[in-house]
Amino acid sequence: MSIKQYLLPLLGFLLLVVGLSMMGNASSGEAVMAESNTIEIATLAGGCFWCVESDMEKLPGVIKAVSGYTGGKEENPSYGQVSSGATGHQEAVQVFFDPSRVTYAQVLDHFWKFFDPTDAGGSFGDRGAQYTSGIFYHDENQRTIAEASRKALDESGRYDKPVVTPIVRFTAFYDAEEYHQDYYQKNPVRYKTYRYFSGRDRFVEEIWGDEAKAKPAPTSGAGKYGKPDDGILKATLTPMQYKVTQNEGTEPPFRNEFWDNKQDGIYVDIVSGEPLFSSKDKFRSGTGWPSFTRALTPENIVEKADRSLFATRTEIRSKYGDSHLGHLFDDGPQPTGLRYCINSAALRFVASEYLEKQGYGEYAEVFK
Repeated sequence: MSIKQYLLPLLGFLLLVVGLSMMGNASSGEAVMAESNTIEIATLAGGCFWCVESDMEKLPGVIKAVSGYTGGKEENPSYGQVSSGATGHQEAVQVFFDPSRVTYAQVLDHFWKFFDPTDAGGSFGDRGAQYTSGIFYHDENQRTIAEASRKALDESGRYDKPVVTPIVRFTAFYDAEEYHQDYYQKNPVRYKTYRYFSGRDRFVEEIWGDEAKAKPAPTSGAGKYGKPDDGILKATLTPMQYKVTQNEGTEPPFRNEFWDNKQDGIYVDIVSGEPLFSSKDKFRSGTGWPSFTRALTPENIVEKADRSLFATRTEIRSKYGDSHLGHLFDDGPQPTGLRYCINSAALRFVASEYLEKQGYGEYAEVFK
């Protein structure tokens, strides 16, 4: 039997004794989602969905988390059916997040900190497959990032036992009954009492301590354009992208993605996403690499002396991703006389019509 089922009557009694009856404010997630075009979804299981929902909604960039059931074959199961273990479902949470504010990798990094990923038999006091953990990927990009994230955690030495959280393809998700949604707000005393007696909070404090506290939402700089760890970079970048950005490599001229691209838009760091160059400043240099007369955001460009070829050149790197981008020369056209010679493999192109949706709306006016 689940500790949750065992404790509910006791918690009700405690609530009466304390004399509290509080209702949390209804979430505004629906309204926000209706206004935004940048929402992505992560489907995650980490035991009791009351707790996972509460923890994920504290992460800046998360718009709403919804408790429900996934992984089973029966449609629209009830809480009673799922908690009995008869349907094959797990308690899970769908996390709606804005990728311009928080990445899928960062969502997972936060998720790992609030349950025991080495427990294959349940979650704290709740035992059975219906309370086990899982990451349910929605596309191949999510799968790749999730596998890299799990590998990095498993190899970190954080736990004495192996990480066993499975990563499986998402199939269907069924919202839990309304009384389960935002349970931590609607019934704070019951929720906190359950969470304490389950052992979850003690585990989080022992393993993660202050690292489990969500940081304020970044608006610019290193927080917004952070560099993923090396395991994630190796899993998500192509070999050429990794070679160029991490090992100061150079891709072949004329055989790269953007050397002859004529579309309107901006070029951002493939690693961090920080904006770097605009198509308005791109010119055909005849070298076979993307070339620009100026940087779109000079503050995101770092110049370093490069003496690797028996001559001093000016290397160009991104500020927050610390990616090798290319080199700067003084043989470009007017009005600057400069040539930023950049590897396509270090760049991601965002077409002008998608700037708003991908979180670069401040640059949209340039192309109107």
